[in-house]
Amino acid sequence: MTLTNGLLLLGITLLLAYALCLEWWLPRRRGNTLLQVNLLRKNRLDSVIFIVLLGIVIYRHFSGQGDPLTLYLLTFLLIATLYISFVRRPKLLFKPQGFYYANWFISYTRIRHLHLSEQGVLFIQLEKRALPIHVQHISDLENIKNILYKDQKVT
Repeated sequence: MTLTNGLLLLGITLLLAYALCLEWWLPRRRGNTLLQVNLLRKNRLDSVIFIVLLGIVIYRHFSGQGDPLTLYLLTFLLIATLYISFVRRPKLLFKPQGFYYANWFISYTRIRHLHLSEQGVLFIQLEKRALPIHVQHISDLENIKNILYKDQKVT
């Protein structure tokens, strides 16, 4: 196995571990999920650029009669990237003690202030920064408010 194939295999393994962590392990951590909210996707252009460049590498490798194992690994990397970029939805998971945002757990005790903008973006002010929550459906903001104010008594 060449160094290129080894690095591709390592990248694919890390990408699969990341996807498995997001879809299976994270929702089961820290108790039952009280609410799951789909968020808007960001950086779609970056994903498209990476996928196009990966497609060019696959085409060049295929037309140049390269190693078949490398071609399979590149194709699987393309499929995994398509999944991470376009199939998987970013989520906000509310748990009894806090919530997961961008794969990080944030305790309800860290919340200092909530602000809803006119564009429908919820800003959750923590100690040092504000988290912008771009929900996919505006009706989810009501569910978030019910979780935060009713169950956790956030002011």
